[in-house]
Amino acid sequence: MKNQFGERLKELLAEKNLSVNKFAEKIDVSPSAVSAWCRGLKQPTADNIILAAEFFGVSTDYILGVSEYR
Repeated sequence: MKNQFGERLKELLAEKNLSVNKFAEKIDVSPSAVSAWCRGLKQPTADNIILAAEFFGVSTDYILGVSEYR
């Protein structure tokens, strides 16, 4: 299964010109966790999916790759 969350997260980080470290700090998780999400090595918890979506102002469906609409 393709890692839609990681792909979308990388896109959103690039759009905001935001580093993994800064984003991790903003949502209070470790940079290594964010890096693992981006690379598809680990999946975020439901709470972290919600935090990421809220941070970027997108829907959880969008960040999970279920929808093309933000």
